[in-house]
Amino acid sequence: MSLTPQPDSGADDYVIVQGWGNYTEQDHAVWRALFERQSALLPGRACQEYLDGLAGLGVAADGIPDFERLSDILERTTGWRIVAVPGLVPDDIFFGHLAARRFPATNWIRQPAQMDYLQEPDVFHDVFGHVPLLMNPVFADYMAAYGRGGLKALRLGALPKLARLYWYTVEFGLIRTGAGLRIYGSGIVSSRTESAYCLESPKPKRIAFDLLRIMRTEYRIDDLQDGYFVIDSFDQLFAATGPDFTPYYETLKGLSDVPPGAVLPEDELIEIA
Repeated sequence: MSLTPQPDSGADDYVIVQGWGNYTEQDHAVWRALFERQSALLPGRACQEYLDGLAGLGVAADGIPDFERLSDILERTTGWRIVAVPGLVPDDIFFGHLAARRFPATNWIRQPAQMDYLQEPDVFHDVFGHVPLLMNPVFADYMAAYGRGGLKALRLGALPKLARLYWYTVEFGLIRTGAGLRIYGSGIVSSRTESAYCLESPKPKRIAFDLLRIMRTEYRIDDLQDGYFVIDSFDQLFAATGPDFTPYYETLKGLSDVPPGAVLPEDELIEIA
């Protein structure tokens, strides 16, 4: 029987069995179609760290991967494991998993009619989009640090500000390289439309990474992004999570939110070639 989203889990940590043997041929066919489509688009667009991680994991077009096999590779490399969950999980559960170097991946896959748009993450987004960069030691450490920061933000009532950092880095981040701008965000590498749009369209603004600027910036989930933030390296990203964010949250209380796509006088805009 094909796996479909489930609204809840009986376990306190929402971890379930992946149920790899329950995937149908249609499920695997959807994975293959998505994988082949994205794999053709990403060379020259995705950063090398992402491509190396995908290759190192052995994720391929032959079907939905087994989480245990991927976890064994990840654990040897960066100490992470993948845990299957039935869908979106509560914030405290999500951050707790990240802080413990466990990535919660949805175990169901979209239907053929949903190839180009899905409201919530499925196994393709989570595994193809997120997991390869967990093979990179610096990015893997960043994700764990973000999880710890998320647990603290919940206690401080500051989660909306911190969520913007995740959105504009982990989901929709760009990175400067010697070869030009490249993608590392999972929401881009798993999207046919956005993987070209983010690098080639003149419409969105591309702004150099600034932590407080990102935490002020609203985002939209219903369309292509109006703006992207660009890091210089994963070391820069990890260093940004090092300080105690509590003073930042206090500073942000006195600053107005910034609409997506807006440009401030102090922004460093990055032009596409």
